[in-house]
Amino acid sequence: MADHKVLAGARVVLPTGIVENGRVIVEGGRIAGSAPEGAPALDLSGHWIVPGFVDMHNHGGGGASFTSGTVEEVLKGIRTHRLHGTTTLVASFVTGDMDFLTERAGLLSELAEQGDLAGLHFEGPFISPCRKGAHDETLLRDPDPAEVRKLIDAGRGRARMVTLATELPGGLDSVRLLAEHGVIAAIGHTDATYEQTVEAIDAGATVATHLYNAMPALGHRAPGPIAALLEDERITVELINDGTHLHPAALELAFHHAGAARVALITDAMDAAGFGDGSYMLGTLEVEVKDSVARLVEGGSIAGSTLTLDRAFKRSVTVDGLPVESVVQAVSANPARLLGVYDRVGSLEPGKDADLVVLDAGFDLKGVMRKGTWIVEPAAGRPVARPEGVRKSDGLGAGPTALRLA
Repeated sequence: MADHKVLAGARVVLPTGIVENGRVIVEGGRIAGSAPEGAPALDLSGHWIVPGFVDMHNHGGGGASFTSGTVEEVLKGIRTHRLHGTTTLVASFVTGDMDFLTERAGLLSELAEQGDLAGLHFEGPFISPCRKGAHDETLLRDPDPAEVRKLIDAGRGRARMVTLATELPGGLDSVRLLAEHGVIAAIGHTDATYEQTVEAIDAGATVATHLYNAMPALGHRAPGPIAALLEDERITVELINDGTHLHPAALELAFHHAGAARVALITDAMDAAGFGDGSYMLGTLEVEVKDSVARLVEGGSIAGSTLTLDRAFKRSVTVDGLPVESVVQAVSANPARLLGVYDRVGSLEPGKDADLVVLDAGFDLKGVMRKGTWIVEPAAGRPVARPEGVRKSDGLGAGPTALRLA
């Protein structure tokens, strides 16, 4: 009985919808369908329970860089984001020379193998100098499939995504290579036309790296990549909802046109996330963070974000007015599916890892559980001997009758 936890009284967001006065039962490190009579319970009335967040595009946090930090620093960055609800995280690299990137991939693949990371994402060096953003232009190169394959191999089966400017020489062949190896080909930092983007999607690209940012603007005669990426049902669009990268109307347009099932909220976080203003390095470039906005010292380009997914979640609901169920899809289920881990995470269902986030009525984070262990323990909840209506046969459910989940 000791390894059962019953979280009771909250509004629980399930794949089938919101359950009022719901409960989640945890046995060991997984979500269970029932609990023994008298299992200890925590009253979370007035709170929300949502799946743990899944961030598929993240460069660091807590003062640590995934591109250049030591293993200890990388673990600190992972820990920082876990404290903000991200229970599944992909480490993203910025542009570097090939030898450096392959070395880093080998190092961080070990963290992926032991379960600290969900995989690796190479954002560069195969991107357009016209849309380089906060990447070192001297290190950019065309996407030669042989070099793309070198990065994949260096990841030892843990490479999950490569961002490419697919209009560059070798771009389409590289997309095909990635698709053949089960690695996400993401279109980003691109100067492609509408037609070139359609070609890349047909070749196997499935993700738009931070839609709108680092690509041509939507035009009425030259619609560019944005229109192609929004209209194609094979594409999931990443969005950085920090109030800096996107106007609320642009976010609304993406959600409206693509639909919640095709949006992945990401942080694109750099070292300063969860750490504070100051001077940092992003790859080889100097960054100044002021008022939580990161910009290159030279040129002033936005250099990633200081966002955490709990803030993105709250903003999406309270500022943008998006339905909670849609935000849960975008911050948990959709990225989990793309990364191939939806069988384990991304929703609250029996048999899956007990990864969850507790939010209060104002959508501020109050608790984080990963694999059945509290990382942030809800202080507001009061322990009770047994919540009213919880019977031995009850699982995730509401009131005295359990909701049965497949």
